[in-house]
Amino acid sequence: MRSARGDLVCRPDPARVDLAREFRAKPFGGHSVELQQLLHLMRAGPIEGRHFLYINKPHQEWTLARMSDTQPLRPILVGPVFTDLAAAEWHVFKLRWQQLTGQSLAID
Repeated sequence: MRSARGDLVCRPDPARVDLAREFRAKPFGGHSVELQQLLHLMRAGPIEGRHFLYINKPHQEWTLARMSDTQPLRPILVGPVFTDLAAAEWHVFKLRWQQLTGQSLAID
Protein backbone atom coordinates (compact mmCIF):
# COMPACT_ATOMS: atom_id res chain seq x y z
CA MET A 1 0.00 0.00 0.00
CA ARG A 2 1.12 3.58 -0.43
CA SER A 3 1.17 6.33 2.14
CA ALA A 4 -0.23 9.80 1.48
CA ARG A 5 3.25 10.76 0.20
CA GLY A 6 3.24 7.82 -2.22
CA ASP A 7 5.80 5.75 -0.29
CA LEU A 8 5.38 1.98 -0.33
CA VAL A 9 4.02 0.77 3.01
CA CYS A 10 4.76 -2.81 4.07
CA ARG A 11 2.21 -2.99 6.86
CA PRO A 12 -1.39 -2.03 6.24
CA ASP A 13 -3.26 0.22 8.63
CA PRO A 14 -5.47 -2.04 10.80
CA ALA A 15 -7.98 0.82 11.04
CA ARG A 16 -8.71 0.48 7.29
CA VAL A 17 -11.50 -2.02 7.84
CA ASP A 18 -13.25 -0.34 4.92
CA LEU A 19 -10.90 -2.31 2.67
CA ALA A 20 -11.85 -5.55 4.41
CA ARG A 21 -15.54 -4.70 3.98
CA GLU A 22 -14.93 -3.99 0.30
CA PHE A 23 -13.27 -7.40 -0.14
CA ARG A 24 -16.07 -9.12 1.79
CA ALA A 25 -18.65 -7.57 -0.52
CA LYS A 26 -16.74 -8.34 -3.75
CA PRO A 27 -14.10 -11.04 -3.22
CA PHE A 28 -13.64 -11.80 -6.93
CA GLY A 29 -12.79 -8.46 -8.44
CA GLY A 30 -13.73 -4.96 -9.26
CA HIS A 31 -11.51 -3.77 -6.39
CA SER A 32 -10.40 -0.24 -5.63
CA VAL A 33 -6.75 0.63 -6.15
CA GLU A 34 -6.16 0.60 -2.39
CA LEU A 35 -7.70 -2.84 -1.94
CA GLN A 36 -5.72 -4.17 -4.91
CA GLN A 37 -2.52 -2.88 -3.27
CA LEU A 38 -3.48 -4.60 -0.03
CA LEU A 39 -4.14 -7.88 -1.86
CA HIS A 40 -0.76 -7.66 -3.59
CA LEU A 41 0.85 -7.15 -0.20
CA MET A 42 -1.03 -10.14 1.22
CA ARG A 43 0.11 -12.34 -1.66
CA ALA A 44 3.74 -11.15 -1.69
CA GLY A 45 6.64 -12.36 0.38
CA PRO A 46 7.85 -15.82 1.25
CA ILE A 47 5.61 -18.76 0.49
CA GLU A 48 6.73 -20.71 3.58
CA GLY A 49 3.91 -20.81 6.12
CA ARG A 50 1.44 -18.98 3.87
CA HIS A 51 -2.26 -19.87 4.08
CA PHE A 52 -3.99 -20.83 0.85
CA LEU A 53 -6.92 -22.83 -0.48
CA TYR A 54 -6.25 -26.40 -1.52
CA ILE A 55 -8.65 -27.62 -4.19
CA ASN A 56 -10.26 -30.92 -3.20
CA LYS A 57 -12.87 -30.98 -5.97
CA PRO A 58 -12.60 -28.36 -8.74
CA HIS A 59 -15.32 -25.71 -8.44
CA GLN A 60 -16.89 -27.59 -5.50
CA GLU A 61 -14.69 -28.01 -2.44
CA TRP A 62 -11.63 -26.34 -0.92
CA THR A 63 -9.63 -26.94 2.27
CA LEU A 64 -7.68 -24.33 4.17
CA ALA A 65 -4.03 -25.26 3.89
CA ARG A 66 -0.68 -23.84 4.88
CA MET A 67 2.60 -24.24 3.07
CA SER A 68 5.23 -26.00 5.16
CA ASP A 69 8.04 -23.97 6.72
CA THR A 70 10.75 -26.42 5.66
CA GLN A 71 12.18 -27.73 2.41
CA PRO A 72 10.89 -29.43 0.45
CA LEU A 73 7.84 -27.20 0.58
CA ARG A 74 4.58 -29.10 0.78
CA PRO A 75 0.97 -28.23 1.55
CA ILE A 76 -0.34 -29.05 4.99
CA LEU A 77 -4.13 -29.29 5.18
CA VAL A 78 -5.31 -27.55 8.34
CA GLY A 79 -9.05 -27.24 7.62
CA PRO A 80 -11.82 -26.30 7.59
CA VAL A 81 -13.34 -27.57 4.34
CA PHE A 82 -15.42 -25.09 2.32
CA THR A 83 -18.06 -25.59 -0.35
CA ASP A 84 -18.52 -21.84 -0.88
CA LEU A 85 -15.51 -20.21 -2.55
CA ALA A 86 -16.43 -16.70 -1.38
CA ALA A 87 -16.53 -17.89 2.26
CA ALA A 88 -13.19 -19.65 1.77
CA GLU A 89 -11.56 -16.55 0.27
CA TRP A 90 -12.90 -14.43 3.15
CA HIS A 91 -11.45 -16.86 5.69
CA VAL A 92 -8.00 -16.65 4.07
CA PHE A 93 -8.27 -12.85 3.82
CA LYS A 94 -8.90 -12.60 7.57
CA LEU A 95 -5.95 -14.86 8.37
CA ARG A 96 -3.61 -12.84 6.17
CA TRP A 97 -4.99 -9.57 7.60
CA GLN A 98 -4.15 -10.73 11.11
CA GLN A 99 -0.70 -11.84 10.02
CA LEU A 100 0.07 -8.48 8.40
CA THR A 101 -1.55 -6.14 10.93
CA GLY A 102 -1.22 -8.12 14.14
CA GLN A 103 -4.96 -7.59 14.74
CA SER A 104 -7.94 -9.78 14.00
CA LEU A 105 -10.87 -8.46 12.00
CA ALA A 106 -14.07 -8.02 13.98
CA ILE A 107 -16.13 -8.34 10.79
CA ASP A 108 -18.02 -11.47 9.74
